[in-house]
Amino acid sequence: MPDVEPENQSRSIAAVERAMDVLLLFGRTGRPDLGVTEIANELGLTKAAVHRILTALRNRDLITVEPATRRYALGHAAIALGRAYLARTDLRVMAAPELRRLAAATGETATLSIRRGDTRMYVDQVVPDQELRMEVALGVPYPLHAGSSSRAILAFLRPEEIDEYLDRHELTPFTDATITTPRALRAELADTRVRGYAISRGERQIGAASVAAPVLDHDGGVVAAISACGPLPRFEPHMLDSVPLLQKAAGAVSAQLGYSG
Repeated sequence: MPDVEPENQSRSIAAVERAMDVLLLFGRTGRPDLGVTEIANELGLTKAAVHRILTALRNRDLITVEPATRRYALGHAAIALGRAYLARTDLRVMAAPELRRLAAATGETATLSIRRGDTRMYVDQVVPDQELRMEVALGVPYPLHAGSSSRAILAFLRPEEIDEYLDRHELTPFTDATITTPRALRAELADTRVRGYAISRGERQIGAASVAAPVLDHDGGVVAAISACGPLPRFEPHMLDSVPLLQKAAGAVSAQLGYSG
């Protein structure tokens, strides 16, 4: 009898850990919803165990289900938790000192972009005191295939997420320099992962050059990108010289998010 309580306690802890694993899977996937089979395969659980976990999470409004498709998504209680976390750890507040240092050191505009599903958007920038300078539009969604900030995010998604993105979207050109074939884009994404940063020379905006590095969270998932950008004739000759400063800035923000790689 003395061993019964510790055994029950161990089972309860294991059940809680499995439930957290399911919630975290929803948090890190780029897909809007998941099926039972997908969850079971991803986490190495039986379908029966996944059903039990999802039922418990639905009872607390942490997970919701679409009755017609029987696919699951995060519920309003989980979204409320995420908003509470973001209110305390505003990425813009974290990145602001790094953007100021990057802009001061390079003499060019430093930007912060965040991922929003299959798009990314600028949420902050520091513009240097230059007569000719780059300024970006905040809050405007851009696709993930064109430009250094977009590709710095796309390149560091999981392979299946990249595949799904390419299945869902045509590679629309913004300029003559935009990569518009999946094969060429995949090759550039592979180079980006090896280098650790993305480069753009007039791909999304004519006359602009930029270099961007990913911001990673505690799981190693990409959540944002930091870039340095400027007019092509002025910035391109010394664009690569800014890479160590850029990677230091992105690494500092990633560390604040718990990334230790």
